[in-house]
Amino acid sequence: MIKSLLIANRGEIACRIIKTAKRMGVRTIAVYSQADADALHVRLADEAHLIGGAAASDSYLRSGRILSVAKEAGADAVHPGYGFLSENADFAELTADAGMIFVGPPPSAIREMGLKDRAKEIMVKADVPVVPGYHGNNQSPSFLKRKAYEIGYPVLIKAVAGGGGKGMRKVGKALEFDEALEAAKREAMAAFGNDVVLIEKFVESPRHIEIQVFADGHGNVVHLFERDCSLQRRHQKVIEEAPAPGMSAEVRAAMGAAACEAARAVGYQGAGTVEFIADGAGGLSEDGFYFMEMNTRLQVEHPVTEMITGLDLVEWQLRVASGEELPVKQDDLTLTGHAVEARIYAEDPNAGFLPSTGKLVAMDLGGVSDQIRVDSGVEQGDVISPHYDPMIAKLIVHGATRDEALESLEGRLRAAQIAGPVTNTAFLANLCADPTFKNGHFDTSLIDTKLDDLISTKPIEAATVCAGVSGLIERQRARIEAENRGEQLSPWQAADGFQLVGQRELDWQFTLDGERLSARVRFGADGIEMSDGKDGWTKKSNTATVYEDGGQLFVLDDGRQSIFEETVQQAGDVDGAGASDGRIVVPMHGKIIAVTVSEGDSVEQGDLLFSVEAMKMEHAVLAPSDGTVSELAITAGEQVENGFPAMILVAENESD
Repeated sequence: MIKSLLIANRGEIACRIIKTAKRMGVRTIAVYSQADADALHVRLADEAHLIGGAAASDSYLRSGRILSVAKEAGADAVHPGYGFLSENADFAELTADAGMIFVGPPPSAIREMGLKDRAKEIMVKADVPVVPGYHGNNQSPSFLKRKAYEIGYPVLIKAVAGGGGKGMRKVGKALEFDEALEAAKREAMAAFGNDVVLIEKFVESPRHIEIQVFADGHGNVVHLFERDCSLQRRHQKVIEEAPAPGMSAEVRAAMGAAACEAARAVGYQGAGTVEFIADGAGGLSEDGFYFMEMNTRLQVEHPVTEMITGLDLVEWQLRVASGEELPVKQDDLTLTGHAVEARIYAEDPNAGFLPSTGKLVAMDLGGVSDQIRVDSGVEQGDVISPHYDPMIAKLIVHGATRDEALESLEGRLRAAQIAGPVTNTAFLANLCADPTFKNGHFDTSLIDTKLDDLISTKPIEAATVCAGVSGLIERQRARIEAENRGEQLSPWQAADGFQLVGQRELDWQFTLDGERLSARVRFGADGIEMSDGKDGWTKKSNTATVYEDGGQLFVLDDGRQSIFEETVQQAGDVDGAGASDGRIVVPMHGKIIAVTVSEGDSVEQGDLLFSVEAMKMEHAVLAPSDGTVSELAITAGEQVENGFPAMILVAENESD
């Protein structure tokens, strides 16, 4: 059995592996970048070693440095987690050459399944159904466009390397093909160093269903049932569940058998996931699913499988890697109840899901039990940095039925106490409550088709605003008292509601989520009340919680965060200044990967100005209006901060 394990990863998955390894009595060795010196996985491991700078290319992707640390630390084995080097065949080989166990499949299996075109060729030979398409080597744009026409629109352009939706574009008609192909290739090259793509028929009403497989070195292969990962945004999974809604025993058996054949076809060992696209238009059927790809590693969503089977997949990984046989046969495996997982990210759904960074002023997702699980790589007080994936936590809930699990998950999300970075918790809760999702009649297009409803937020409740304003007033009162401690306060300095006649009222200026506002406040015997002059007086919400950090108040109410600050009027301040001066700023900390305009260019509203890459995703910045580009200050390849002035867009009537 493995005695000492180096985890070549970070964050949530590193913490997850450490937890099981420690339970099994295995010594754990963490690695970390300069940005992760105080990270949770570093604190949890038995020992930890610095491997380089903040960028993944300077640390978590440095295979040589990681293996040197592993040898120096006396590791028996290396667990790659997921992402980074987890599906790197060269890293697996180097680990074995260094005399250590790679906790994963053989390098040959990683290579064969690592390129989607090669994987599909293997599946055809193994009689595993695949989606019709072109998987060849000819990458001429005109040739690929012709193949798309022959296949029939809509088609899907997919990078042959990598995953996670990067290098993937749906194309509905020929006019869109050239631009989509260029963007897919550019994104694939940036993410995987390989811009080769394939073209596939886009399956209408697609359901994304994957089968968890496990194989040992003794010829045994089993599947641990399915997961439904159809709730996606930009091909990134958002909510996953097991088992899949509407799955019959017959279809489950057919998909499970196909997945096991896929594993056998490449001599697989360890944990893997075979992903299928299913035509959900008429319900799931035995002849209505197609092989997409195989992920030769543990998946982010593996906890839902663990919840319905009662198994620890990381323990199975370590035992199989140590040479043991699988502990059970296929007929011994059973599933119980229903499990749902939500990925909580530091991102703003109301701003195009832009990543959010900063200190976790508060983080409390409630208690855990056999039915409630929280997998996270951060704690309250930690910082979400711009260098890595913005996942905060995975919230996994198990119930006797699907309805019970969804109801429990929604309640937990709405009660989540995460302050600091903007999160997607309200969006996730809205998804759990969506009627189409709840009735199980959905496909991968659900989020796109209902996005406005899912992210739309009604105006902030007056009672919530009152809670924030009350917090600002209480903070001012405490500050005045602290500044005058030991001295008698003048009546004019008192920050309370006392006055000789009636209730004291005043106008209070404040900033709510960056917008300057004012409200009438009065001090009553039972607390502060507020009025906007329209709807009477409102007391503060008794469900809101208030956190303070860095001069800001973070108010959480019904899964929504609002940020309050005191307003300081400055000379020359004019409402709206800067809103119409034509400045185009970089919307997030990241790397400029393409600039499509030059100074003096005329652009129309909606034209692409530049693209910025952050948190491993590409974001396009479009012209908000017609105009002429001036004072261009960015170039492709440079790192820029959030809010950096990229250019000026001079309106046409100003440039005449």
